[in-house]
Formats: sequence, structure tokens, C-alpha cells
Amino acid sequence: MNIRTNILLRVYLAFGLILFLAAAVIFQLCRVQFIQGAKWQKMSMVQSTRYKNIEAARGNIFSVDGSLLATSVPEYELRMDMLAGGIENDKIFNEKVDSLAMKLSGYFGDKSAREYSRIFRDARKDSSRYQLVRRKVTYRELKDIRKFPIFNLGKYKGGLIVVQQNRRILPFRSLAQRTIGYKNENVKNAVGLEGAYASYINGESGKRMERRMAGGVWMPINDDAEIAPKEGADIISTINVNFQDVAQTALEKQLIYTKADHGAVILMEVATGEVRAVANYTRMPDGTFKEKFNYAIAGNQDPGSTFKLASYMALLEDHKVDTSTMVNTGDYPIPGHTIKDSHGSIGRVSVKKAFEKSSNAAVAYLVNTSYKDNQSKFTDHLYNWHLNEKMGLQIPGEAQPVVKNPNNRSWNKNMTLPQMAYGYEMQLTPLKMLSFYNAVANNGKMVTPVFVKEIRRLGNTIERFQTRTINEKICSDVTLKKMQEMLEGVVTEGSGKEYVYSPMFKIAGKTGTAQVADANKGYKAKKQYQASFCGYFPADKPKYSLIVVINDPKNGYYAASVAGPVFREIADKVYASDLDMNQTPAHLIGNTTLPKFKQGNLKALKKVYDKLGVKPLYASATPTGLDTSSGIASEDNKYKTGTVPNVTGMGLSDALYALGNAGYKVSVKGSGSVITQSVTGGSMIPKGSKITIELQ
Repeated sequence: MNIRTNILLRVYLAFGLILFLAAAVIFQLCRVQFIQGAKWQKMSMVQSTRYKNIEAARGNIFSVDGSLLATSVPEYELRMDMLAGGIENDKIFNEKVDSLAMKLSGYFGDKSAREYSRIFRDARKDSSRYQLVRRKVTYRELKDIRKFPIFNLGKYKGGLIVVQQNRRILPFRSLAQRTIGYKNENVKNAVGLEGAYASYINGESGKRMERRMAGGVWMPINDDAEIAPKEGADIISTINVNFQDVAQTALEKQLIYTKADHGAVILMEVATGEVRAVANYTRMPDGTFKEKFNYAIAGNQDPGSTFKLASYMALLEDHKVDTSTMVNTGDYPIPGHTIKDSHGSIGRVSVKKAFEKSSNAAVAYLVNTSYKDNQSKFTDHLYNWHLNEKMGLQIPGEAQPVVKNPNNRSWNKNMTLPQMAYGYEMQLTPLKMLSFYNAVANNGKMVTPVFVKEIRRLGNTIERFQTRTINEKICSDVTLKKMQEMLEGVVTEGSGKEYVYSPMFKIAGKTGTAQVADANKGYKAKKQYQASFCGYFPADKPKYSLIVVINDPKNGYYAASVAGPVFREIADKVYASDLDMNQTPAHLIGNTTLPKFKQGNLKALKKVYDKLGVKPLYASATPTGLDTSSGIASEDNKYKTGTVPNVTGMGLSDALYALGNAGYKVSVKGSGSVITQSVTGGSMIPKGSKITIELQ
């Protein structure tokens, strides 16, 4: 083969390979375009665009009096399209960017004008379509920013991109904070009303199309949501803002004074079970107190002497004792332990006195001797009162009560029963204990505590919650009456007299001082106490029940002096502010109203009153019976110039006096009292005008 043939062969081969590769490329392009086009188009759309969920504005939480406890406010993130139509020209951008930088710097004060300008110019060089300007901008700030240079060019020309977010705020800040709760994606268990009613409050999310930009940033394709979010429903709670403030203030003040570890207060309406206030405070490392844990519904502890209400109720109901039964209050030995009264023995006293003075030895002796041969009979009462069951509260976190019975493995036939009698070897929350006292105040009817009254959407009620009865009658009326008298006696004659008694209204309740076990170390470790007072007021017609629990106080530990002052302060302020409560009116002596008269001749009026001996306008509220008023409150009639006096009902003399002094001429028809006047009183007509009056 010659050289020419060899060269031509190689050229043809190379050309053939080029044609083959070209044909292959064309084939593949056609395949991608026509056969796989839909697949790759779909993948492109998925990777470059997406639907983003838009969080709905959460519903509000209101107090029972309509005050706003929690709400969502709009908060905005501001971005900027550096290549927007209004600033596409470099000359326009350069002329206005420094002015914009100066405005933002002066408004927020977080960066200098030079820094803002540099950020915008760098973003312009990078052709950024979604440059961050500012986070957490309020609506008021947004309105001002829209007027800044460049941004005032319009919605699209100015390049301002507004991304709305919702921020949850509590207008009253720490008020009822733990009860209100919060929503947190990182917290699995629901907290407070926010968590319990999240399905209502959250609303329904909307959707918005976004495009992926350089650097992995997603930018909304349009400002309007493609599917608008649906706002959440509103919750109407039972909390009273004023009572809540009173409860928190009183509790925190006493926790500071006693140097306690934590405490709780619950105020509940007797008839409905609606919780008007609930406060929980925990001491923080820096010595301040914050709401970190809901002790009211989750703080299981030995209730101590407040439980004696249940013990004596069982004894009275089974006719084991009566209020006049005599009992010793000296040391009561049981196997392995001697039960003593912390204040020492008060001798042999009646059951009523033993309850009022809170004798541990007396109640332990009475319960142990009465039920020793049939111990389950005592615990059956506790189970019939549902003290061993959860109440099914509207907010999460309720602790499981622990009330033993003889079938439990931990039951000691010699020790458990007498120690249960005065509130040990069991675990009850403050709210559980309060619900039992509330039943006594409610004529024996035990109801579930209520935290939410209703749920509303757009002002319309979609669900209303009714009071649920746990036990229609916890004991007989005879037993109930005796227990009510004994609870009143605690305040008037017993352990609550010094710190809880009020001369203004009757209070019934019981002190409770309990030694708290320290984890696995039991009661033999460093002694810690829980002081509590549980009761209701006014005792003669109960409207509110209240419990105060203070744990591990360092400055004293007896319940009367630690928890009692808090109870008294809250009760006083609630009583004073509740106008619906039956408060005794002042007894007025003497005349309480001013005799009726028309605004005629004042001199003549005074002369008539003087002759008749009529004096008082107001009466005395003093018990002496003396009328201390100084006489009739009176002043000369003054009429606005050009205004017609109203003389309807006056006699002729007074009518002529009034109209004449006002500068009008009078024409009279008939006799007696004025029934009509030609110009209505209060009308403005010139002086000297004629007015006709008709008398009958």
C-alpha cells in the first residue's frame, strides 16, 4: 500500500468516527428531549423549587375576664433582591444605596452606614437575589422601612422581600406562665394550655412556592401564599388576672422571707371548680424565683396534717367518735416508732379540740384503734372519695396519687394505718388535696378542677366545658356539718388563729406541717419540711377554696406561720375585690335620701325645709345612732345663657322664677304643675323669647 492510500484510509476512518460520535450525540439529545424529557423536567422542578409550609397565627389565650394571656404577633425577616427592576441600572443603584445605608444605620443603630453600604455593594457584585437585611422586624418598623430610599420604589422595583413569621408573647409576662405553658418542637411532652390544646390553637398551615438560589438559599417566588394559613382557635381560660397577680406576689414574698426551696398556690371557685389562680415558684441558683415546674398538679408529696380532714371524716361517718369524744394527746407508741405532737401534749381533750390543735398522737390513736381489726375499711373511704385516682385535668402533667391499702406489699399492719392517719405513707398533689377540701365547702359535692371554659373561633364558641362531678356526696350531711364546724374552729380557736383569722369574714381550713423524705435517704437524712394551709372562705357561704404549700423553708417550718400568712393575704385581697361576695353592708342611721324637689326658688325651698325640720342628705354609718350630716346639700341654680330651663313638674311660682331668671317671657295656661312647655328644656333660643307653659 502506497503512502497516499494509507493517508486517505486514516482520514476516512477519522471522519467516520466523527460522524458516528455526532450521530450518537444527536441520538442521545433526542432521547433526553423526547423520551426522558418529562422525567428530567420533574427532577429539575423538585430540586429548584419547593412548597414551604407557612405557620398559621396561633390562637389567643384569654383570662376569664377577657384579658389577653398569650397571643401571636407578626415578626418579619427582611431580604433584598439586588437586581430588582428599579435598581437594575448601576447608576440608580449607586446614587441611592448610600442613602439607604444611612437610613438603616440611623434607624437600627446596629451597624454603621459604611458597613451597610459595603454589604449591599458586595451583594450587588455577587448578583444576590435574596440578601439578608434584618431579622425580627416589627410591623411598625416595617412600615417605616418601606419609606426608605430604594425600598420606596414599590413592591417589586425596590427589591424588598418580606418574610412573615409569628412570635408568641405573654402580655403579662410571668403571670400564670407555667399554666399557660408553651409550644416547643424540641419538647416531646405538652406543657400547660399551649400544649394541651395545641390542636385547636395551632390552626392550619398554609403553603408557598419557593425557588432555590445560589448558596442553598430558598426565596419565595411570590409574596402571597398559594394556600393561605388558617388561624388557630382562641382559648378562654378560668384564670383571673387580678387574683393571679395577688397569688404570685404573696407566694413569692413569703418564699423569699422563709428562704424556701419552692412553693405553690391554687385558688379555686367552690361551686364550679374553676381555677382562678395557680402559682408555682422554684428557687433558682441566683436566689430568684421562677416558674419552672408545676408543683400544683405534679408535685406529689406527703400531705401531712391537712389529710386529717379525711381521717376524722371517716371516723365520724363510721360513728367511731363524735366531736365531743375525749382523747389523749400524749405520746402514742406503735411498734418501732412513737408518734408525738411537735408542740407537746395538751392533755385529754375533745376530738374537736384535738383537730383544732392538730394533734398527731390523737388522730393516730383514734384511727388505729378504730380500724385495727379491719384496716381496709379505712382505706375504702379514701378510695370511695377517689383520692387514689387522677382527676383527668385539662392540662397535662397530673401526677398519679399514691394511696395504699392492705393489699399493697409495702403495707405494714402495725405502722402504715396510724401514720396514714396524719398524712404520711401516701403521695398527693396540692390540687388533689384542695379538691377534697373544696368538696366540704361545696356541701359534699366533689368536682374536677377546670382550667378552660370554652374554645372560640372567630368569636363563635365551638366547644364549651362543663363542670364534671367526681363524687356527688362524699359523706352524710351530719358528718359534713361537723367537719365544717371543726375547720372553722381551727381558725377561730386552733392552730390557724394567730395567722389566718380575719375579723371581716369567716375562714375555714387546716394547717399541715409534714417532714419530707429525701429521695432514697428517707426521713433520717437532713430534715426538710413542707408547710401548707388548705381551706375556704367565707366559711358561712363558701365561694373560694385555697391551698398554700411551701417546701423546705429555712426560716421557720410550722404551717401556721409559714403558709398561713400567704393564705390570709390572698383571702383578704380576693374578698375585698370580689363585689359579688356576700359582704355585710354598713348599717345607716337616720335619713338616707334627700327629699325630692324641683330646681326652683332655692330660698323658698330652704325656708320650707327649715319649717318642717327636714335636715339630712346623708346618714351616719356610726353605731351611735347620731345623725352627723350637716344638712341639705344645695346650691343656686345656674343656667347657661340662651338655654331654656326644664320646668316640667314645677309649680307656677318655681317655673316663673326659673324662666324669668333665664331671661324669657312666660305665657301661662291652666293651674297646678307644669305638664308641658312650648320650648323643650335645654334648647337654645335668644333671651326675651316667649315660652308658653301649660299647667294641670
